[in-house]
Amino acid sequence: MTASDDLIRRIEQEPSLATALAWPGDFDVERRDPIEELALPTRNPLHPIAGCGAGGTYYLCGEAGAEERPVLYADSEGQATLIGADLFEAITLIVVLPLWRDLAKGFTISELGSDLRADHPDFDAERDRLLYALGLTSISEEEAAARLLAVAARTAPDYVPRVPDDNHLPYELLFPNSPA
Repeated sequence: MTASDDLIRRIEQEPSLATALAWPGDFDVERRDPIEELALPTRNPLHPIAGCGAGGTYYLCGEAGAEERPVLYADSEGQATLIGADLFEAITLIVVLPLWRDLAKGFTISELGSDLRADHPDFDAERDRLLYALGLTSISEEEAAARLLAVAARTAPDYVPRVPDDNHLPYELLFPNSPA
């Protein structure tokens, strides 16, 4: 069993962790049914591990037990991106920057942070408790965004999903202008 397997199992088995990730991070381990079946160009398997309220799905990529298993997010609108080189990086990003998808819409980190804290004034303390409970290292929102954009730049070509039916185009990149 890998460290990623242990982490997802802990989240599944500890309701307080699962609840804390479901809001405000919108990483819900109870929502594992993808909108549609997807495949990668490399034919590496996709394992749904969580979903979001908007119909998106988080996947661990690759064979169970493989050393490298990046995390892919595919939304219900036909866009996708890698969000972590592994589950630890993806969960750290979701905890530190729960509104990460809005970066693709042009919002700044400061806008997202002030909106989040206005609605959720205890966010910083809850974030720190959750990172500690998960055994994850705290990073700044700026570092989380930089890591997200760096891993998102690795999405194409190997991690751009498509519906296995030949009549469907590949998903579009959620962050098409990510720096390489």
